[in-house]
Amino acid sequence: MARNPRSESDPPLGDVLTALDDADCRAIIRALDEPLSAGEVSDRCDIPSSTAYRKLDLLTEADLLREATEVRPDGHHTTLYEVDFERVVIALDEERSLEVGIDRPTRSADEQLAAMWKEVRRET
Repeated sequence: MARNPRSESDPPLGDVLTALDDADCRAIIRALDEPLSAGEVSDRCDIPSSTAYRKLDLLTEADLLREATEVRPDGHHTTLYEVDFERVVIALDEERSLEVGIDRPTRSADEQLAAMWKEVRRET
């Protein structure tokens, strides 16, 4: 279901800050009030599709978006993207280093199982 199943740890601080510092990435997050394909993101955000794909990759690698495959009867499946966080917190840890914490929406048991099987298939 997702290319980036939730890991036990939060993503690297630099990845999150790079994504959130990017104006196109922030526009994509605002546009994703429902799962959208890259083409739909490109249209809604008025950015070229090549830029949309790069920014979606950036956001996905930062664990801020979740990818899901929409299976279509005609065999032309598509990837949909949706926001996968409710809040991002940057804080100082005990060593006075910055760390990132991401509060995520609750996933159903079916979503968790699908993500787990996707990860297992990817590792084999």
